[in-house]
Amino acid sequence: MRAKRGVRAGLGPLPPLHLIPILMLMLALTASTARGAGSPPPTEPSPARDAPPTPTIARTWPVGTRPLVLRAWEPPPTPYARGHRGVDLAASPGAPVRTVAAGRVHFAGRVAGRGVVSVELSGTGTPPLRTTYEPVTPAVEKGTEVTAGEVLGTVEAGAGHCTTTCVHWGLLRGDTYLDPLTLLPPWLLHRGPSRLLPVLGVPLPPQT
Repeated sequence: MRAKRGVRAGLGPLPPLHLIPILMLMLALTASTARGAGSPPPTEPSPARDAPPTPTIARTWPVGTRPLVLRAWEPPPTPYARGHRGVDLAASPGAPVRTVAAGRVHFAGRVAGRGVVSVELSGTGTPPLRTTYEPVTPAVEKGTEVTAGEVLGTVEAGAGHCTTTCVHWGLLRGDTYLDPLTLLPPWLLHRGPSRLLPVLGVPLPPQT
């Protein structure tokens, strides 16, 4: 038996001609939505980009007054990639190592054969900034409150990864490594050696 006009065998009546473009558009949109359903969600911004700027709260260098930076901070492209997660500062064996800002000792002990001291810095948010210093023979204990410039320990000889004696200084917020030099205000970061300047307008003492 021949199907009636406008009726497909077994499929029901055909839609009116003026509705076909609308139906085709609806089918295209449905297919596009279905394809996108399995796609991964948008990439979340990395913690490093979202982290607040580092406050310049340091009041001293960890060692010396203006130590030579042997190797700068080199952030890795991914959390587990190679990089340099801190800065190496030239130092002499036995030299005092100081906390750059006030805080509380988070850890003081040995890790992989090296002495390590870390300090949570006060008033730096949640999670707080944390500085690390190694290789250091600790002179403080976990939980000790320290002020800026307070001695944490002394530089260990032969335990670092530098070709000469150095202190590896690190900075973290949570698990994210940051550049510790950003803690230093410009006057401390760029301060050069002291110089004696001539005194003008002051009379010389009388000769005797």
